[in-house]
Amino acid sequence: MSGIANAANIPELRRRVVFTLLMLMIYRMGVQIPTPGINGEALASFLDQYKGIFGMINMFSGGALENFSIFALGIMPYISASIIIQLLTVVIPKLEALSKDGEAGKRKITQYTRYGTVALSLIQSMFIASGLETLNAPGGEAIVLETGLQFKLLTMLTLTSGTAFIMWLGEQMTERGIGNGISLIIFAGIVARMPSAVVNSIQFIKEGDIPLFFVPFLIVMMIGIVAIIIFAETAQRKIPIQYAKRVVGRKVYGGQSSHLPLKINVSGVIPPIFASSIMMFPATIGSFIQVDWVQQASAALSPGTIYYYLVFVLFIVFFCFFYAAVQFKPDDVAENLKKNGGFIPGIRPGVNTADFIDKVLTRLTVVGAIYLGVICVLPTVLINKFNVPFYFGGTALLIVVGVAIDTIGQIESHVIMRNYEGFMKSGKIKGRR
Repeated sequence: MSGIANAANIPELRRRVVFTLLMLMIYRMGVQIPTPGINGEALASFLDQYKGIFGMINMFSGGALENFSIFALGIMPYISASIIIQLLTVVIPKLEALSKDGEAGKRKITQYTRYGTVALSLIQSMFIASGLETLNAPGGEAIVLETGLQFKLLTMLTLTSGTAFIMWLGEQMTERGIGNGISLIIFAGIVARMPSAVVNSIQFIKEGDIPLFFVPFLIVMMIGIVAIIIFAETAQRKIPIQYAKRVVGRKVYGGQSSHLPLKINVSGVIPPIFASSIMMFPATIGSFIQVDWVQQASAALSPGTIYYYLVFVLFIVFFCFFYAAVQFKPDDVAENLKKNGGFIPGIRPGVNTADFIDKVLTRLTVVGAIYLGVICVLPTVLINKFNVPFYFGGTALLIVVGVAIDTIGQIESHVIMRNYEGFMKSGKIKGRR
């Protein structure tokens, strides 16, 4: 509590936290504003039939899909655009040069990501509007009140504007608030839906849909998952670094020992978020396009099938290695160590050091990918067997705990910079040392 009080006494940090909370409040208000031209009750009845397909999408949108609000697309078009741009950065030399061009290049890539977000939002909203016009609720009620070109254009404009506004909120939180804005938006959406998930679970237990004996197991599993996530997200592999002594005039510099910290999970919660956003496409397309082969492919890649989990894990592994390669450059680290007179004991400076770091990083990424795959898939498989909401699954808990750890770490960094103690008596968070 004294740490929280100290944080509140720092004007800049207090402004950042308050600004972030206000932005999240605006986001949650927007989730409740419905898109014009939709029969809400009919849509709710339709979505209730496809909880397995739309449950994950609804979780990431914070319930916006369920209400078909102006934020129904959520932040997923932005994430998809980010995936595409970053993949193209590896392929297209011009984008790769921009990514290495400092702040100016970063702004240009961000601009391309925004354009991609708007384009993807327009395409997705067009398919959604066209699909909704052909659907009816289980009772035969039409989901769209008045079909036609006017409804399509209005839905495209509304949903695209909503996604663009969420993107702006996320960027503002990252720049002027605390933590990563996009991750916090997803975090807020999941946390906001958890109370209703608890109430629904209690109702399922009373009705016998969830076996009573499974409840203690579920609670223990959630606590265990949280503990594993905290351990893995803060664990490090410390590579020892030794700095050579240098004599400048009458003074001796260097000769110190340090370490290079490498996290087990270098990419954080990004791989599960990206993998989830990609895995939403087949099920969504299949629910709106009534073609046999599309329906079969959609059914095969729907949550709960072995193919879904297999492809999901493969995407997680791919993005773990992709982000480790993008975020951490062994060649650059080795070059910087060489320039500053640092070396790894027993390893020659230069190419050998880069190879050694790359080897260690690859091994850590393998462990991190296995950890993410098990955390995201195994609890979800068990939960789906007992009809428990997605909000208690491994992916949701991983995002919530991972984002919370990162945000608390950033808050603590601001506190430490001003000579205040951290939030815990032991000092800094393990992953921030």
